[in-house]
Amino acid sequence: MLVIATYDVSTETPEGRRRLRRVAKVCERVGQRVQKSVFECQVNEMQFEELERALLAEIDLEEDNLRFYRLTEPHELRIKQYGVFRSVDFEGPLVV
Repeated sequence: MLVIATYDVSTETPEGRRRLRRVAKVCERVGQRVQKSVFECQVNEMQFEELERALLAEIDLEEDNLRFYRLTEPHELRIKQYGVFRSVDFEGPLVV
């Protein structure tokens, strides 16, 4: 399956900058960088679970954002999201 892994790591502290380097190295082992914090990964289910586990071990859920787009899955399974950012529900009602 093709997975797009994206992340946004807070780099306001030295630990955050180290965390950013570690997250990038995990992604580089499995996929190809297509933007600074975006990787395309062609993986099977087991490799995807290993990637997810490795990245969750590196990020800080209180400060960082990690998203996975599973492009070959049914719509409901395409996106997994962790961390502080919450996306807009485009299918939900519009509140102005």
